[in-house]
Amino acid sequence: MNISQAKETIKNTVQLYLKKDDYGTYRIPIVRQRPIFLLGAPGIGKTAIMEQIAQEMGIALVSYSMTHHTRQSALGLPFITQKKYGEEEYSVSEYTMSEIIASVYDTMERSGLKEGILFLDEINCVSETLFPSMLQFLQYKVFGRHAVPEGWVIVTAGNPPEYNRMVREFDVVTMDRMKLVEVEPNLKAWQRYAGERRLHAAVLNYLEIRQDHFYVMELNAKGRSYVTARGWEDLSEILLLYEEENLKVEEALIGQYLHNEKVVKEFAAYYELFNKYKRDYRIADILKGQADAAAVKRAQNARFDERISLLGMLADRVETDMQEVLARADVLTTVQPVLKGMKVQAEGGADTEDICGITHKALEHRKQQRKKLSAGGALSEAQRRQEIRTDAFLEEILQAMNASGAGDGKGCFDAAAALYTQALAVLQESTQQVQAELKALFAFAEEAFAEGNEMMILLTRLTVSKTASRFIGLFGSEEYLRLSSGMMVSERSGALKEEILKLDL
Repeated sequence: MNISQAKETIKNTVQLYLKKDDYGTYRIPIVRQRPIFLLGAPGIGKTAIMEQIAQEMGIALVSYSMTHHTRQSALGLPFITQKKYGEEEYSVSEYTMSEIIASVYDTMERSGLKEGILFLDEINCVSETLFPSMLQFLQYKVFGRHAVPEGWVIVTAGNPPEYNRMVREFDVVTMDRMKLVEVEPNLKAWQRYAGERRLHAAVLNYLEIRQDHFYVMELNAKGRSYVTARGWEDLSEILLLYEEENLKVEEALIGQYLHNEKVVKEFAAYYELFNKYKRDYRIADILKGQADAAAVKRAQNARFDERISLLGMLADRVETDMQEVLARADVLTTVQPVLKGMKVQAEGGADTEDICGITHKALEHRKQQRKKLSAGGALSEAQRRQEIRTDAFLEEILQAMNASGAGDGKGCFDAAAALYTQALAVLQESTQQVQAELKALFAFAEEAFAEGNEMMILLTRLTVSKTASRFIGLFGSEEYLRLSSGMMVSERSGALKEEILKLDL
């Protein structure tokens, strides 16, 4: 299966393992909760999907790589204690709590989350001294004398032996105690993930053209030559930073992330072309509806790979702007209930201190929740940034109220409402701007490519993109609806649109 299918399989398994009966007892007893064994080639996103599952389910995540663990660090250290049996006292060996089990309890303590995933990577690379203890752990969830707490699901991962010389193949007895999930590299699944992560358009466009370069594992005279999904993602991040700092991207930099000489050379050449297309076509002018005749004619006569690159650059720019609009909308949606609570209090005669106190309490509560979720690994980087952005707006509201000098609650609330109304106006203006960009994009594509496959590629990209489909669902696009026909956005868009229409105070 591909990585997306593996994610859904694991997520469903975790949900079932955590399902309780009417008495609060887990439906599947712990001894029957087979640890999941995620087996797949390196760099395809095994660790990433575990983070996503924990964040989406709101449960904790503790991750460990088993390659560096010895028997002592995994099982605990021995110590001598005194015990009395009958009339006799004996010196007895006991063990301290395993570092791994202790980490689970520490995470529960810091985050307040009582359920989670214990993710043990490179499980089939454990040391020779630890290997015999794995059977007991996989069946009974026990390291030494200390068990994994109830409510914690064990997921393990490893590479097949052809990718790692340290791998020990599990025997039938061990495998019979695990739930095997085998995963293979899949470009389409990765593209959906990469699009939402806003990876560099050059990377996405190149892989659309050279799909065979997505994942490469070869043996040559110099040893193993490889390119992985992880390599493409890391390369994307460094390219974005290099461009921010106006640093020159050279072939040597690309070779630090992609370890295949042919792929490195071809991507380096494409990256230069990509930047040339960006300059020559003047992307900003096209999205303003000001594409000149020369750009249209060049697109009409361009090779297919150049057309795909051009569409990718245009769509990437529009989706980036869509993402900003959606982030603004999410801030206002989150803050709105706080302001409504302030409004009720102000109309009830509350003073300035009371009104400010509501905002302050909301801020403190949000910060505490974010701290706990972060401690448990249940908060993604994108969520963290959005939460901080929302807090910054609440801080602005608090400052505006304090600076208003209003002596009563109503005057204080009016200052907050004015700032909110101003932010709503900015949202509406930026929404109209992105809608205009989307209209210009479709107009250019129709003129340049008529009824060709390029339009279908563009529509497909916007349909599968969570960012684009959510934006169109919330704010609409007549051009998209006209051109897409059978590729309509889900009916949930109606409910989403209602949320935005209710943002007014």
